[in-house]
Amino acid sequence: MFKIPSPPDPTEFAGKRAIVTGGSRGIGAAIVQRLLDGGATVVTTARSATDETPNAAHFISGDVSTLAGVLAFAATALKQLGGVDVVVNNAGAARTHLGGISSIPDEEWLDALHLNYLSAVRVTNALLPALREAGAGSAIVNVSSGAALTPAPPLAHYAAAKAALNAYGKALASELAPAGIRVTTIIPGNVLTPGADAIRQDLADGMGVSLADTTAGVPLGRPGDPRDVAEAVAFLVSDRAQWVTGASLVIDGGELPIV
Repeated sequence: MFKIPSPPDPTEFAGKRAIVTGGSRGIGAAIVQRLLDGGATVVTTARSATDETPNAAHFISGDVSTLAGVLAFAATALKQLGGVDVVVNNAGAARTHLGGISSIPDEEWLDALHLNYLSAVRVTNALLPALREAGAGSAIVNVSSGAALTPAPPLAHYAAAKAALNAYGKALASELAPAGIRVTTIIPGNVLTPGADAIRQDLADGMGVSLADTTAGVPLGRPGDPRDVAEAVAFLVSDRAQWVTGASLVIDGGELPIV
């Protein structure tokens, strides 16, 4: 069970303007809420809001899997915020193919790249002038996946897209470091979210095991809570991490290999 930490400092992100993609539920919603709890003003997007979407955030319905969708969202978000200091590229989704790699249709390879990788590239490119204007101290966090480190055939398209995101984040960090803009990557392991639970259920059914069995091997004894990831993001975008850039932080309870 997730142990609730001490209440966050409500002034830590006071005056900070944050944009989070994929913030309607799961990890994204937890990140949005954690930034709000720290005093940030937050704009988030997804195709539609859910009961999990934090009410205090500015929600914009949109589709960041396309360039047109990204440009429309970024323009609206910047108009609402007047600029941006923190960008969290969290949008992502996957569909399992139990028939293996050869059963993944060509269009799903493209869909996986557009949503899980190119959305982050496009959002970052659209917001980069505003980030440069905000100057040193601004931060970008890309939310990847443990699938990039332990790719399984049913999710090869998703794993490949997230592996590309890992490489992109490292290169971007080097390029933006002179401007004082920090770029880091979060690599979550088995976190309990609606989307991840659906994937694990498909895999469990294919292997003939229970859903609980798919998270039984976590060394710390429990699967992750979205708030575990949100706390890590809060650290990485804060001044406490002012000398951290280009890093990939695995949040997995000890399950994934070292990167």
